[in-house]
Amino acid sequence: MGHKVHPYGFRLGVSRTWTAKWYADKDYTSLLKEDIAVRQLVTRRLANASVSQVEIERGINHVTVTVHTAKPGIVIGKGGANVEVLRQQIGALSNRKVKLEIKEIRQPELEAYLVAMNIAQQLTRRIAFRKAMKQAIQRTMKAGAKGVKVQVSGRLGGSEMARREWDREGRIPLGTLRADISYGQIHAHTTYGRIGVKVWVYRGEVAPDRRPRDVASAPVQPTVAQGV
Repeated sequence: MGHKVHPYGFRLGVSRTWTAKWYADKDYTSLLKEDIAVRQLVTRRLANASVSQVEIERGINHVTVTVHTAKPGIVIGKGGANVEVLRQQIGALSNRKVKLEIKEIRQPELEAYLVAMNIAQQLTRRIAFRKAMKQAIQRTMKAGAKGVKVQVSGRLGGSEMARREWDREGRIPLGTLRADISYGQIHAHTTYGRIGVKVWVYRGEVAPDRRPRDVASAPVQPTVAQGV
């Protein structure tokens, strides 16, 4: 059997960082539940806003929630009304001061989660899965990706037996830590069952963090004594 690992967890601390940035000793369980509740609320409230990622950062008495979306206009609303309502709802889940930030995704075609969501929406509208996969791959490659892989599994086309189909274009170096791999997984709820959609997008390599070495810690070159 293949030993599979999540592309994000594999790269944590190397080319990716954590989506939840906080530390706790005693209140870890309650804060984790709070994080899950916040993410579920944002996903439910902004289902049509193409949200790909929610980052949560905690301080001593404040919480910063950053929403990455391809449609910031829907999230913000008229005069910022929607943002204020969402901030109040998140504040009801936490007893800390909540700060809500909206970050726009410039190229949604390079975000694997949004690509997978688009394919899943097409499958629920009964569009042929091969057509949906081909179109998604073409759009992603045209947007500047160096490689993309799409996999769908389930009762494809309403067939009695579930199967797995996939298509790929370009390179997907999953074993390279410095490779910037965007990964997304979503379920399409169709009339004949649930179909899983997975997308990998290779966006190039991330340069390793090469900090200049401290001069004080550099080895001292031995001096050769001149003859008298």
